[in-house]
Amino acid sequence: MEKHALTRLFDPQRIWVVHALAGADLQQVSTVLDDWIADGRARLDPLSPALLAADAAPMMPDVVWLLMDADQAAELMPRLGAWQLRLVLHTGSCGSAGCIERLLGAARAHGVRLLGPDSIGLQRPGHGLNLSLLGPMPPPGSVAFLAQSGSLAASTMDWALDQGVGFSLVATVGAQRDIDMAEVLDFLAADLATESIVIYLEGVREPRSFLSALRAVATIKPVVVLKAGRFPATAVAAQTHSRALVGEDDVFDAALRRAGAVRVRFFVQLFSAVKCLASRYRPSGRRLAIVANGGGPGLLAADWALESGLALASLGAETAQQLLALSGEATITTPVDIGERADAATFGAAVAVVMNDPAVDGVLALHAPKADSDPLAYAHRLIALHERAAKPLIACWLGDRRVLESRALLSHAGIPTFRTPEPAVDAFGNLASFYRNQQLRWQTPPALAEGKWPDLESARLLLADVLGQGRALLSEMESKALLAAFHIPVAHTQLSRSPQEATLIAQQIGYPVVLKISSPDITHKSDVDGVLLDVRGARQLQLAWQTMMDGVRARAPEARIDGIAVEPMVSSRHARELYVGVVTDALFGPVLLFGAGGRAIEIYADRAMELPPLNRFLARRLIERSRAARMLGPWRGAAPAAIDAVEQVLLRVSELVCEVPEIAEIDLNPLIVDQHGVSVVDARILLKRSFEPGNLPYGHMAIMPYPTALEREGLMRDGSAWRLRAIRPEDADSLQEFVRSMSEETRYFRFVASVKELAPRQLARYTQIDYWREMALVAEVDRGPAATSESAAPTRIAGVARYMLNPDMHSCEFAIAIGDAWQGQGLGVQLMQALIDVARERGLQRMDGMVLAENRKMQKMMRKLGFSVRVDPDDTSMVLVSLAL
Repeated sequence: MEKHALTRLFDPQRIWVVHALAGADLQQVSTVLDDWIADGRARLDPLSPALLAADAAPMMPDVVWLLMDADQAAELMPRLGAWQLRLVLHTGSCGSAGCIERLLGAARAHGVRLLGPDSIGLQRPGHGLNLSLLGPMPPPGSVAFLAQSGSLAASTMDWALDQGVGFSLVATVGAQRDIDMAEVLDFLAADLATESIVIYLEGVREPRSFLSALRAVATIKPVVVLKAGRFPATAVAAQTHSRALVGEDDVFDAALRRAGAVRVRFFVQLFSAVKCLASRYRPSGRRLAIVANGGGPGLLAADWALESGLALASLGAETAQQLLALSGEATITTPVDIGERADAATFGAAVAVVMNDPAVDGVLALHAPKADSDPLAYAHRLIALHERAAKPLIACWLGDRRVLESRALLSHAGIPTFRTPEPAVDAFGNLASFYRNQQLRWQTPPALAEGKWPDLESARLLLADVLGQGRALLSEMESKALLAAFHIPVAHTQLSRSPQEATLIAQQIGYPVVLKISSPDITHKSDVDGVLLDVRGARQLQLAWQTMMDGVRARAPEARIDGIAVEPMVSSRHARELYVGVVTDALFGPVLLFGAGGRAIEIYADRAMELPPLNRFLARRLIERSRAARMLGPWRGAAPAAIDAVEQVLLRVSELVCEVPEIAEIDLNPLIVDQHGVSVVDARILLKRSFEPGNLPYGHMAIMPYPTALEREGLMRDGSAWRLRAIRPEDADSLQEFVRSMSEETRYFRFVASVKELAPRQLARYTQIDYWREMALVAEVDRGPAATSESAAPTRIAGVARYMLNPDMHSCEFAIAIGDAWQGQGLGVQLMQALIDVARERGLQRMDGMVLAENRKMQKMMRKLGFSVRVDPDDTSMVLVSLAL
């Protein structure tokens, strides 16, 4: 589908409605489209034999809205295809078994794209378009609302009408079997009317494209998600602790967080999010200050803020002095109680003072009406502050009858306003979560961490041997050998097949030792008394060896037993037992887990998780989200644990799951850590029973690692060197410098507009990319001795070439710019060839672009690279270039 197709769906100029309706239903549709029908922009026709036999459509619309069941819609598809009508919105039920598949098959066969099936429509308030059965339209606004549930969308719109909340787009995606949520998010990323997005989600059809689209749009616009289906009715039998600890909803949570979106748990929190996003506040941190004209409401809000993971702002000394000058009764810590006798002027001044404190990221103003006070006066003071506020300002006007008018006044002024403290705190929490998750979104870790490269050849040979034997579960020694290939510190293990052999091993490695049963059929060794710690001598060892073997055979008579493993006892007075694991989610691929370990791991249920790949920032945040983090610092006389070593293990496990897609699950439990370092004492690795290697590098992962493999050097015609690499978020300043340094002609040729520099949102969009859906390659050169600024980077950008996938996911659109100082040096050809090579490796089939007709040099370069060049039939000032890949 061409890029502009969704623009035709959401911003159509002409609409054709074909229906199988009668009575009140037909009247409802006719009413909502009354203005469009009156001026000829819309037409209603009943489905009839005559229509199905017609040679031509009665009009050529941008979109066709089909109001009929799926079988009837399927019958109409051949005619729509013949009439070149390619975009359909379907609203209707399924009339018979298999009707959805028949409709989708007919649409695909005739080149028709479908929003639905069973969507109840869309609304575009700013365009006066109500193409839905959702009821009256809300006012225009800046929030887009997407939903898989028509009934939930309808109830939200009813609420919005009462609250005066406006929307830029309301769309129900239905079964999203063709046009899905990811494509709609792509449209909203570029939609100028949309500043933020709220999503109600029940499931994801294409997880990688959804997460990629979500990451892209969340770079520039806040996204809040409410997902249903948190508790699946079925559970899978677990072969590892990792699988027992993690549910599908936990992984979805981690995916949203990594994408930079915010998740809410309850329907009421969705309304809080809509109110806050409609105010266009942008997040900056999690430190909330609370100002109230009474102690009780402020304490309730503070309790909920702390329970929600927010921080109460610590006010500065100057702020405290100013508060005391306003009211001798004021408390000078959050929550600030300005006193019940404070009038509107004092209340407003107190909020202003707190708002100006640099340690405050947002303010919640709580007002409880008093018998001798006027709530409207307090509201007017807050509105005056809101007009110049640079931070989120949220209002909670407690009560009901006496404050109804003032609450409406605050809402109309654009201040998020609530009846009770808890949803008001939630509203700020959504903003704070977005800020925190954006820090995760900005991370672009490579697949391989810094330091020693893993021994991939040894790892591949080991896996080939295990899979060749038809096994999926690695033995403990095989598991530790694979970990060692990735430089993960392990306790050395040797297998014994007799008490005498175990004694010789123990004498070599030194006492005390640990004995562990080795069996491919025993999932948890401790369940069959298959682990014995702290064996200190030969006599004790030989007796323990035989006792363990006899006991395990009695408790698990069907299990195959290879022997008993012997390894050194890893002991430390202040050791902490941790756990690192991996599971493979059906939607999002490998997921890393971290928490408290040991025998009681499933009782602790400490399960912080993150999607790979990781870097040090992400590894540290993963540790901090666990309850185990609290015991890694100084604790009961113990020195701080070696957190850097724990981080390194997480990074190496991330490497392992990136480079070895055959892995299904990993258990490293326990991981022993003290102030000196870390060691994996027990390891269990499970491979996928059926694994088909994909065509794409890292195709098994939801998030593409930073493509370090693309880095290389080249030479220009004059012999000067340049370096190729993929763009990174930290390139924003360098990219801005690159654009500013262009001549006006070069900027015009690149952007087809007169621009001096990129806006902040454009900078974010161009540098914080998802490497699966797009690629941006930069050519950088050394500044040389002429660079005078101490703050300037040692290199500068000389050229940028990028592509972005089209919605069909098989083709892409490219753009390229070369700085004036490096034009004519062959850099453009080399940079474009590198981009073409990446697109080919990605499996794309075609690369397209648009070039100004007057840009002769660019057209010459395109022909040299093998592109076809032709004048755009719709705009002769542009030339279309295309390359079959």
